[in-house]
Amino acid sequence: MSSIDYSQKIPNNVNLSEDRTLQRALESWQPDYLKWWQDMGPDGSHGFDVYLRTATSVDPQGWAHFDYVKMPEYRWGIFLNPAEQDRKIHFGDHLGEAAWQDVPGEHRANLRRIIVTQGDTEPASVEQQRHLGLTAPSMYDLRNLFQVNVEEGRHLWAMVYLLHKYFGRDGREEGEALLERRSGQEDNPRILQAFNEKTPDWLSFFMFTYFTDRDGKFQLCALAESSFDPLARTTKFMLTEEAHHMFVGESGVSRVIQRTVDMMNQLKTDDVQKLRNAGVIDLPTLQRYLNFHFSVTIDLFGADESSNAATFYSTGLKGRFEEGKRADDHILKGQHYKVLNVVDGKLVDKDVPMLNALNEVLRDDYIKDSVGGVTRWNRVIEKAGIPFRLTVPHKAFNRRIGALAGVRVSPEGQVVSEAEWNAKVKDWLPTAEDRAYVTSLMGRVVEPGKFAGWIAPPVMGINRQPVDFEYVRFN
Repeated sequence: MSSIDYSQKIPNNVNLSEDRTLQRALESWQPDYLKWWQDMGPDGSHGFDVYLRTATSVDPQGWAHFDYVKMPEYRWGIFLNPAEQDRKIHFGDHLGEAAWQDVPGEHRANLRRIIVTQGDTEPASVEQQRHLGLTAPSMYDLRNLFQVNVEEGRHLWAMVYLLHKYFGRDGREEGEALLERRSGQEDNPRILQAFNEKTPDWLSFFMFTYFTDRDGKFQLCALAESSFDPLARTTKFMLTEEAHHMFVGESGVSRVIQRTVDMMNQLKTDDVQKLRNAGVIDLPTLQRYLNFHFSVTIDLFGADESSNAATFYSTGLKGRFEEGKRADDHILKGQHYKVLNVVDGKLVDKDVPMLNALNEVLRDDYIKDSVGGVTRWNRVIEKAGIPFRLTVPHKAFNRRIGALAGVRVSPEGQVVSEAEWNAKVKDWLPTAEDRAYVTSLMGRVVEPGKFAGWIAPPVMGINRQPVDFEYVRFN
């Protein structure tokens, strides 16, 4: 079934009305979700009419409807990709067996942990972005923020459905806990550290949606391979929505760069202070923000050697990115992969069993993908005739997890002393002064077609609407 039933209290394409116990459980969770949205969703926005995309089908050819919606009335629901008939497990020790339609008892704890960790990131990012609407650089950007927010909320619904349907009382308790943790809260924080960081300004938001939502893409792609068929079908549809979040990040940073290089050419200068006096974000500051968000995000893939990663793969819970396109035996026993270690003050490759290096395999796939967008940002700079290039820092830079945690490595990949790190870190990571300057630029611009002075307009509007369309109605 590809169409979504909007006559239900909870829109869905999983025949929810045929499972009355599950329907009642989710309908009793719904008020707690709406209270969380009221308390922690976008600040001061509950009365706005927002031009939002709502999923109406899981058919990629025509899956969404655009119209004005008040966000607390958004039709969050449960949507799975259509089932693949006779789907087989295509990796790990169960290769060739029928995919699971229910949770095998021996994998229950690990599957629950995977679903809860993914689910926890969704409300966390809404909480991190809660106040950004108050400083939106345009109505177009404000609408994009709100679209990201409602879709993260729907992704939470996707994970809570799996917890309620397949994990009984444990799942219901986990679903409640997902609404109780808070991003950055000392006594009950979100599970992953990147989701406890502040997103204090729009440059951080664009970097977050480019880098950290891209981690989401890779984690969802790995889960879309899962032998647990309902998880695979759920995450495949989530990926359709996730693509927009990465677009917001990539195009947002690109527009910041465009405005900066235009000002550099207008003033005929690359002097940081002169550019800041002109109210744009200089390229070295952009590089430092890039370094920070990239390094925080690649820690999300976990330790470079991980027995959990090996277990998740061998038992069929979580595959690799694009598992089906890889030309190997999809079991990986006896295969090796190189991970980085530090020996005598130098970074060296170490051969480890590939099963134990699967976090690193996924991280390396992510890094290749991240470089693509940075290359496109550099084209904007190149086209403006400016001899500056943004770079992705070395993967050992500023790491907090795994064998590289706490090792001082420059963005170029040289191991440095603590003293050298302290002397140069202000050139590598955003300083308090950088953050204060970027914050000083943040002021709300909400007239249709107008943009803050530090960002260029987009090339085109949303859903073929003009750039100066009234994307948000402030009632």
